[in-house]
Amino acid sequence: MREAAAKLFVDGLKAANINLLTVLSDSWLFEPHRQAKADQFFSVIPVANEGEGVGICAGAWLGGKKAAILMENSGLRTACEPLARLQGIPVLLLMSYRGDWGDSPWWAANTGATTEPILNALKIPFKVVRQEADIVPSLAGAVRTMNAHRSHAAVLFGGELM
Repeated sequence: MREAAAKLFVDGLKAANINLLTVLSDSWLFEPHRQAKADQFFSVIPVANEGEGVGICAGAWLGGKKAAILMENSGLRTACEPLARLQGIPVLLLMSYRGDWGDSPWWAANTGATTEPILNALKIPFKVVRQEADIVPSLAGAVRTMNAHRSHAAVLFGGELM
């Protein structure tokens, strides 16, 4: 993610009072990861896999904390079982959208093609964000949706942000 977009991303997390992040960062989300790690507002917990990060976020929610996981959308497949089991315990998924329109690596195509169908199968509401102006309102909307529905919510970042 470009530096200016990453700053908006971090500012949006702060505005939503999300201060605990589990991170299995990829190259596209390295910059928001770096900025959050340098900011004392956040507790940043690196994880070994996305399922572990989902579990930590769920535990944080049960303890009254506001948390999110930063991950590549390919990790959604790894996180499916924990996400399916944690119905009623919301987790905020913040994902790079590898395989999004215009992403050129051949290996990303299948990841992009399966992301939205997996989110739909898990009944996880999501928003795709491709422009800087949409970052902060999309993060706020994801938190509102997550709290109102008491369900997971996801924001996918792609397009001109990367």
